[in-house]
Amino acid sequence: MNKNDKILIIGAGLCGSLLALRLAQRGHQVTLVEKRPDLRRQSLDAGRSINLALSDRGLNALKMAGMDQKALAISLPMHGRMIHQLQRDPFFSPYSGNPNTAINSISRPGLNALLLDAIEALGKVNLYFDAPCIGLDLETCAAQFEQNSSDPEQQDKSVLEIQANVIFGCDGAGSVVRKTLQEQNGADFKFSLDWLSHGYKELSIAPGADGSFQLRADALHIWPRGQDMIIALPNLDHSFTVTLFMSHTEYPHGFDHIESAPQIRHYFEEKYPELLQLIPDLIEQYQENPTGPLGTVKCGPWNAKGNVLILGDAAHAIVPFYGQGMNASFEDVLVLDQLMDSGITEWSALFDQFAQKRKKDADAIADLALDNFHEMKEHTADPIFQRKRGIEVRLEQERSEQYQSKYSMVTFSPELTYHQAMTRGRAQDRAIEQLLRQNKLNESQELDEQLLLIQGHTNALLEQKEPND
Repeated sequence: MNKNDKILIIGAGLCGSLLALRLAQRGHQVTLVEKRPDLRRQSLDAGRSINLALSDRGLNALKMAGMDQKALAISLPMHGRMIHQLQRDPFFSPYSGNPNTAINSISRPGLNALLLDAIEALGKVNLYFDAPCIGLDLETCAAQFEQNSSDPEQQDKSVLEIQANVIFGCDGAGSVVRKTLQEQNGADFKFSLDWLSHGYKELSIAPGADGSFQLRADALHIWPRGQDMIIALPNLDHSFTVTLFMSHTEYPHGFDHIESAPQIRHYFEEKYPELLQLIPDLIEQYQENPTGPLGTVKCGPWNAKGNVLILGDAAHAIVPFYGQGMNASFEDVLVLDQLMDSGITEWSALFDQFAQKRKKDADAIADLALDNFHEMKEHTADPIFQRKRGIEVRLEQERSEQYQSKYSMVTFSPELTYHQAMTRGRAQDRAIEQLLRQNKLNESQELDEQLLLIQGHTNALLEQKEPND
């Protein structure tokens, strides 16, 4: 690829910022434009998603740009799930049998600011904020942006015109670049947006009176309640970001039906009484913070005209239940970077290879995220699920070279693609659950016997046949 080509990246969120940083490190001429104001100089709206789970795939991509240790310095490790059941003691379920593995709770704006600071320190990227895209011509690679005045007292707006050789769309689930691809490709562009029946609302658990965490700090907390659930992630200031996932319309437990103070109090007294104690102003937070939608975007082709490519949420937005949205977007940048080192010399060939290599993995993690939604809200308290996790934890502790759970394959094994992890992991989950229900697998067996049973049944399922009973 020609280093003199002018690269335009639309969207300075996490994916766009990492891509801009890496391309600039490689010596390319980069312009990065963001429709929102600079988040480093703006306060975040209450109730907007501010916590993410950074895991190995994302860390690998950050390491490529020399940013992994800086990211870890502003994150908190979570080694497992703390499951809070109604009228029963909570219990801890480790993510892996390896005590050194963890996912990391990190602030979205904090990480975004870290990347933007690195871009500015490099001094090789033209940065524009508060400039929504109002025009995009894929044929000529020209874009127009409405640029707002940096002076809040000035209402004047001007048009910023940028002529590029290559355009990357990293502008999120509502991508303008993707919509332009769809408009200009017509029937050749396939697009689906599947809304989940559930939405989300964010709340916050403040630090205790002495400034300490009010819940265990090295865990992702889950309150599974069948049709709805709550999760909580720790923050550096000893607070927790709490997210309620609930149906929009289902009666009586849906956002459309729980609005007044008595309704909110009754709902939490019935489903989450512990949180009424942990969040004294819960009713006020619930009423003031917005309810957000959750959806999955699948589309293609991701590239067009040999000079335009969409990445991250613009290409494959997913629901947040595997903690892989950011990690998948970062991995996009890593895969692109690796392909740039593979001898490809033209942008068009690079974009073709990237889309061909990455599409089935993006679809796989989208499907896995939906799987995990049902697992987290319904199955984490199920006895068979708990027995399965107990067996898996022991195998990962003592047979780590021979066994990995589906979660570990997805989260801690970036050498496997998402599609590989999904295929093997789903068969493995099904094998263990079948063996437990058939009483062929139990906790009293030797580990090697358990391992042979699970591997044999998994391989049989992968070969589309059942083993002899």
